Order: sequence, then structure tokens, then C-alpha cells
Amino acid sequence: MNDKIKIAAGVIAAAVLLVAANSFYVVKQTEQAIVLQFGEPVRVVKDAGLKFKIPFIQNVVFYDNRLLNLDPPAQEVVLNDKKRLDVDSFTRYRIIDPLRFYKTVRTELQARSKLEEIVNSSLRKVLGRITLQELLSQKRTQIMADISSTVKVDAEQIGVSVADVRIRRADLPVEVLQAINARMKTERERDAKEFRATGQQEAQEIRAKAEKEKAVIIAEAEKKAQIIRGQGDKEAIAIWNKAAGVDPKFYAYYRSLEAYRNALGTEGTSLVLSPNSEFFDFFGKTISSSGR
Repeated sequence: MNDKIKIAAGVIAAAVLLVAANSFYVVKQTEQAIVLQFGEPVRVVKDAGLKFKIPFIQNVVFYDNRLLNLDPPAQEVVLNDKKRLDVDSFTRYRIIDPLRFYKTVRTELQARSKLEEIVNSSLRKVLGRITLQELLSQKRTQIMADISSTVKVDAEQIGVSVADVRIRRADLPVEVLQAINARMKTERERDAKEFRATGQQEAQEIRAKAEKEKAVIIAEAEKKAQIIRGQGDKEAIAIWNKAAGVDPKFYAYYRSLEAYRNALGTEGTSLVLSPNSEFFDFFGKTISSSGR
């Protein structure tokens, strides 16, 4: 009998503990909750602490109340001037209406997917009305404000408040960049060929001018040299004529010595002349200082 009482007491205690465990729940400081009864929301709890619910009839769904980040993959957007961009954006948001949030998207995972659709749709809608030049100008701030405003209005429908939407990066698609790089490479190669051709032409012109100037300088130098030589020969002849007039015999003697040196100064030279030739008039003779 005592064993049955102990067993019954244990069962009752376990039941009480089970009921107590299902009667209380804790809302953390970073959370907010919705109490559901048979799947229908009955109240929203935003205050942190230990809370009470009807066991086995009510259950609790928790949502984060902090500022959350959404970082979707980059998407391709076509601008008003038909330029295509790969736009990488990020969004900061907070769940402010748990009841509406539960009724529209239920889970945070589905909410992120829905919010991603809203952001991408807003980006395409706003960027589709502008040009690339406007996006890169001072209008960028107003463009971002228009995107944030559009996203905020749509996000409120699912109980979410969007704090900010930003474009982290907006790049041309890879294939467009490759085409631009190829075109730029072709243009640079064409420019390089034009520069080389221009340089070669200028080099030829400079060489031709230098050759012309060289020929002119050489011709002028030769002309001056000939003039100087002519003047020198004229002066030399004048000097010789003057010397010959002063002492004709010494002049004849000196000219004969020069002839001997020129004719006999080369080794192996042979001359066949008569000993009585005038060429040998001064051989074996002396001339006095007076010319005799």
C-alpha cells in the first residue's frame, strides 16, 4: 500500500513539474514573443522576464528585437541608359510588429527572403529611372534616399522597419568589363602604333635635316679651305718670287735640292740620266753666301 502511495505521489509530482514547466517561459532582453493558443495569436510580449502561459494550450514564438543585417547576393540592374550594373547592397532592419510579422511571413528565414525581394525590386525600380552618370554624380545621395524610402514602405507590410539601405558596390558585369578592357587594349595598341609611326617619321626628318646640314657644313668648310689654300699658295708664290728676285742663284740652288729630295728620297728609286744633265748642275759644287 505504501509503495502504491509513493508511486502515486511521484506521478503527481512529475505531473506538477511538467505542468509548471509548460506554464512559464522566459523572454530575453534581445527577444520579443507572441503567445499562441491553438495556433492563433492571443498576445504580444515585448518586456523581458519570466512570463506565464496556459500549459499545453498555449505556446510561444520568439523573434529577435535587435537591428539585423540583410546582405543579399549582387544582382544585375539595367539603368535608364541601358547600362547594366552588378549591384551589391546591404540592408539593416528590425522587427517592430511581431503580430503582423507572424501573420505575413511567420519565420525570420521567410522574412529575409521576402525582404530580399523587396530590396531587389526597389533597386530595379529606382535605378531603372536614372543613368550611370547620375548614379556617379552628387545625385547618389538622393538616389539612395529614394531606394530606402521605397523599401521602408513595402517592408512595413510585413512588420519590419528598415533602418538603412546602402549600395556597397556597383560594378559593370564581367563580360562588359572584359569587352571594355579589350577595346581599351585595342585603342592603346592603335595609339602606340600611331606614336611609333609619328616618331619614325620625325626621326627620318631629323636625320635628313642633319645629313643636309652636314653636307652644307662640309661643303662650306671645303670651300673655305680651298680659299685659304689658294690664299696661302698665292702668298707662298709671292714670297718665292720675292726671294728669287733677291738672289736668283740661291733660289735655283734651293729648288734643285728640293728636286733631288723628291726624286732620290724614295728607297729603290732609279734614274737614268746623263752626267752632263742640268739636273746634276749642283752635284759636287758649293755656292757661296754671295750666290757665287
